[in-house]
Amino acid sequence: MAFEHKSVLLEETIDSLAIKPDGIYVDGTLGGGGHASEVCRRLGEQGRLIGIDQDADAIAAASKRLEAFGEKVTIVRSNYENIAQVLQTLQIEKVDGIYLDLGVSSYQLDTAQRGFTYREDAPLDMRMDQRNMQTAADIVNNYSESDLYRIIRDYGEDKFAKNIAKHIVRVRQEKPFETTGELIETIKAAIPMKIRATGGHPAKKTFQAIRIELNHELDVLNRSIDTMIELLNSGGRLSIITFHSLEDRIVKTRFRNNENPCVCPPDFPVCMCGKKSKGIVVTRKPIVPSEEEIEENKRAKSSKLRVFERR
Repeated sequence: MAFEHKSVLLEETIDSLAIKPDGIYVDGTLGGGGHASEVCRRLGEQGRLIGIDQDADAIAAASKRLEAFGEKVTIVRSNYENIAQVLQTLQIEKVDGIYLDLGVSSYQLDTAQRGFTYREDAPLDMRMDQRNMQTAADIVNNYSESDLYRIIRDYGEDKFAKNIAKHIVRVRQEKPFETTGELIETIKAAIPMKIRATGGHPAKKTFQAIRIELNHELDVLNRSIDTMIELLNSGGRLSIITFHSLEDRIVKTRFRNNENPCVCPPDFPVCMCGKKSKGIVVTRKPIVPSEEEIEENKRAKSSKLRVFERR
């Protein structure tokens, strides 16, 4: 299956980076290379793009897609949280722009055997980096009921989290979970019939929660934003597309803290803590997709783009 992924908020993201033809840009979630190919089109002879992704399928697809740009492009298989080491290895000190598109790619969702989808029966995998030993099945089969409840409540924001966790634990005592289908049936049984009839796919929130936990998505994001801002040249921009409120909240908070890091009490006449602003939040309100884009690509619906500019 071809690695297809419709890039969300494509033009808005490219515009937000204010690309300089001779600049150096980092795509921290390369995927199929949709955003990257648009960035490369705007680069001159001296411009460079560094693409980072932890998924081998994405690396293969993007390498092919970006082949035409030759020497301008360097692709590294890693997690964007290692961006500082990646750039150090390439002997790059600072860059002019970094961007992240945090969703699961359409390819990952549509390739059943990757185990991200709740639309087909497949192995319970969900690893974004298949070099990792732990899979979604390990979480579902080995986490305590209270830990399952916590992740489904916090990362899935599912009001039936307690009941879903209880059902999972009860079912796995008979036999460990192996497939997405088995998990979906268990989740359905834990949610009242009338809710199932109206509110989206019953397994969506639990699958999201397990995926976030397995791939440490929120921890990685939270740990990486300050580092990425440090790596920007003056005037350089960090643009991040999120797909749910938990990610958006982290981006909003970290951007705000970098714009105004002062921790002095508000009644102090002058700042004593010495923490200096790293730049400005360009997007007071997040940029969201147009009606047309949502029509064309349902997965764009919950996306939000926030942008920070380094001083």
